[in-house]
Amino acid sequence: MGVRPDDRQFMEVAIEQARLGRDEGGVPIGAALVADGRVLGAGHNRRVQDGSAIRHGETDALEAAGRLPAPVYARATMYTTLSPCDMCTGAILLYKIPRVVIGENRTFLSPGEAYLRSRGVEVVNLDLPEPRALMEAFVAARPDVWNEDIGEP
Repeated sequence: MGVRPDDRQFMEVAIEQARLGRDEGGVPIGAALVADGRVLGAGHNRRVQDGSAIRHGETDALEAAGRLPAPVYARATMYTTLSPCDMCTGAILLYKIPRVVIGENRTFLSPGEAYLRSRGVEVVNLDLPEPRALMEAFVAARPDVWNEDIGEP
């Protein structure tokens, strides 16, 4: 348990996705679903770009991975640059993904983290500066979009 040797490598995939989201004018949150040492799907928050109500980084990564057999999810890790919101927490639990690695949770600490742990999911926070810097810059520049993304007025 805890940080694994390849966690930084796979988190870099999620961070690259966050950069893509930023460059597209969206919320800079990225994610990657990984199992058996390979990325099954990577994605980023596309709510702004697609006018979507549900395309967060984690849900976009799940969509990119496509339909997978339950045993694959059961040995997967979700890498996400930010603490997963309640919706993404629900998706992680629905597919019984046993491990979540977070880039940082200083800019947003979701109650989903504690709920994931209470349901037996291993949650690892790498507390990295780049995902935090991406989010801090975005929240400062677009607080209205950020509040909309997390369901705040």
